[in-house]
Amino acid sequence: MRADLQLISDWIPSNSRVLDLGCGDGALLAHLSEHKNVAGYGLEIDAENINMCIERGIPVLEQDIDQGLQNFEEQGFEVVVMAHALQQFRRPDLLLDEMLRIGKEAIITFPNFGHWRNRVHLGIKGHMPVSEFLPYNWYDTPNIHFCTFNDFRDLCQDKGLKVQRWAAVDGQLHDHWWTRLMPNLFSETAIFKVSR
Repeated sequence: MRADLQLISDWIPSNSRVLDLGCGDGALLAHLSEHKNVAGYGLEIDAENINMCIERGIPVLEQDIDQGLQNFEEQGFEVVVMAHALQQFRRPDLLLDEMLRIGKEAIITFPNFGHWRNRVHLGIKGHMPVSEFLPYNWYDTPNIHFCTFNDFRDLCQDKGLKVQRWAAVDGQLHDHWWTRLMPNLFSETAIFKVSR
């Protein structure tokens, strides 16, 4: 399991109900089910990932999250998770509202586009960076909203949300003192746990 998913797992209470938006192959939900007795569902749109979830025994629904989450009742889950996908949706601000409508807490991770390497690359080379972590060209990337650690923190403040926990991790998804000191500059991935 990816290191960011392990960190997310540590933030989720045992015996809770979890909805994983854009659940991928279901690795997080499988881990939570096995180690924390979590009951959960995944939403996914990719057919190959859906098949992998089914093979793992993970309840998964094929659903386009951009079309809304109206089929879920208010506060039906303790935690709603979205790992490395928020930047791919048309209205991340409204999606965050929906996550907190159907869940008591939300855990969100996203690539920090304010990382110093991105800034230097753009400043020196004059075009959008392509890296192992973000392996897309500007024209074929699924990312449509490039936000920074500070952008998301400001969005939470504007919406009056409580940031319960946050982590700023490097490319190996480790939390260091320097990423915590200046998260907008040094973190490659931002992780937030928020509530109303």
